[in-house]
Amino acid sequence: MANGLGTDEDLIRAVIARQFASLSWSEEHAPGWDEFTGDFLAGASLFPAARPAKPMAVADFVDRMRKLSDTSLKALDETVLGVHITVFGNIAIAAVGAEMTENGTETSHSVEMLLLVKSDGQWRIAAQAWDKASAINPLPDRLVSAATSR
Repeated sequence: MANGLGTDEDLIRAVIARQFASLSWSEEHAPGWDEFTGDFLAGASLFPAARPAKPMAVADFVDRMRKLSDTSLKALDETVLGVHITVFGNIAIAAVGAEMTENGTETSHSVEMLLLVKSDGQWRIAAQAWDKASAINPLPDRLVSAATSR
């Protein structure tokens, strides 16, 4: 048990669930920007799927997503399809298979990789990178436990 709240893997799964829930919104449900940013270490970098890879600050990512939610992206539903976590002491990596539905019509899949660090008894994200799934780059089988299709 860690902090009496569950295993480290349970605590990391809670971080992942909160991350995806905070980035889901609709006209009736606002995004959880504070919940999203609260899980990152200061100075954490994000690496979106666009190439060439360029680090993005968490605040810059939130600003970009906030602008999209106010304009063209009125609804986003992010769903965790499967998770694989490896913990070693106070560090961990997590691979997440995800499904995103934009504006209720356009569905895509991705794999997100998170580097986590346990500090002061809490797991925080130090870095996160993701890439889009496709016919030539499908989701790995172990990351689609909740998926009905890829």
